[in-house]
Amino acid sequence: MERSVQEVGLLVKRLQHRHHRAMTAALTDLGVSLVQWDTLRHLHENPGASLHDLAQLTFQTDQAFGTLATRMADRGLIEREPGPGRAIRHRITAKGEHIRVEGGRRAAEVLTRSLGRLTAGQLDQLGGLLELALTDGPPDAG
Repeated sequence: MERSVQEVGLLVKRLQHRHHRAMTAALTDLGVSLVQWDTLRHLHENPGASLHDLAQLTFQTDQAFGTLATRMADRGLIEREPGPGRAIRHRITAKGEHIRVEGGRRAAEVLTRSLGRLTAGQLDQLGGLLELALTDGPPDAG
């Protein structure tokens, strides 16, 4: 069966939407939203990241992320420190780290419910195809 690019695009969007809903539900009793948990995950991987960097990593505008970061700092999940120039650097706290780890366990459960149906080879293939689709430039003619 040959699928159109629209059909495949819709399947990608449906899977992303399913994951988003399920992860949001899984994180609720931890007291964080999916965007907040994603922020903690990115801060763990990029300690000292700037507001702008974190906004890009979490698909937020700088203004929206600034509001989010302020709320997270007020709750003791992250710390904000002055950086060079006007930059503000961010760091995860012990409380935030605990939520990041538990949220990561729950996220893995959500993803395993759908992607766990694929073999290791299929996961590698899907990952490669998605990376190829995200590559800038014209599609290969071959």
